[in-house]
Amino acid sequence: MRSMTGYGRGSANFDGRQIAVELSSVNRKQAEISLSLPRALLELEPRVRDEINTHISRGRLTVAVGLHAKPTTKAGSINLTAARAYRDQLKALCKSLKLEGEITLDQVLRGPGVLESEEVEIAVEKAWPALQKALKAALDQFVKMRKKEGEALAADLRSRILSIQKNIKTIGVLAPKVMEHHRGLLLERAAKAGLEIEDSDERLLKEIVFFADRSDISEELTRLRSHLDQFFTHLGKDEPVGRTLDFLLQELFRETNTIGNKANFLAISQIIVGMKTELEKLREQVQNIE
Repeated sequence: MRSMTGYGRGSANFDGRQIAVELSSVNRKQAEISLSLPRALLELEPRVRDEINTHISRGRLTVAVGLHAKPTTKAGSINLTAARAYRDQLKALCKSLKLEGEITLDQVLRGPGVLESEEVEIAVEKAWPALQKALKAALDQFVKMRKKEGEALAADLRSRILSIQKNIKTIGVLAPKVMEHHRGLLLERAAKAGLEIEDSDERLLKEIVFFADRSDISEELTRLRSHLDQFFTHLGKDEPVGRTLDFLLQELFRETNTIGNKANFLAISQIIVGMKTELEKLREQVQNIE
């Protein structure tokens, strides 16, 4: 099991240059990739996305690819014509505004077009193996971190599942007492009303049978046990299970609510409140799972 948060970095050399890849992700129900590539490598974007999609299924992933070119010593990196024109414009502006002071080299260099950047031209087909190597290294580190965090999440989820399973076992013990409790209440109400009702009274028996049918929670308990067993099994899988766990939690909430509505017994109602609290914590944690 893997979490949706992670980080990874990798780099590789190519023709005197270095390609660096940095990955980071946060929670998101669907897979979303935000990819930033140097202009010289834009053609490779589909390949980069295909590589990444084989490793993630959920989460918002930010991918930054850097291309660090070898230093150049070529002349003409400063446009002298643009520099002189910008200097003259600054002088004219100072004169117009009656400002004192010298025009500095730093101010001139900031002018548009003064510093010319050399476009990096590379053969993308030759660059791809280096980019692929850097991406693989980043993804390996990224996946490793996700697995480590996923193991910590799984340990927490297992402890909560075990707690809920204990609650279900207790409810199973209490369930047979619900009918007897209801029978006692009926006799008590009848006595307060001045009515004498025998245990074999047909009206009493019909009411007990009706209540027993309406408050029977055996099916809900069976489904709860089954869902929890499936939940527990999926925690040990080395594959994306977040969506499955989310679905199982919806079913667990449904069955728990039904038991709370049908049982009509204080001891069971109190347990249900505690179970809902644990299920809510489970739901919060599952949002972090891929």
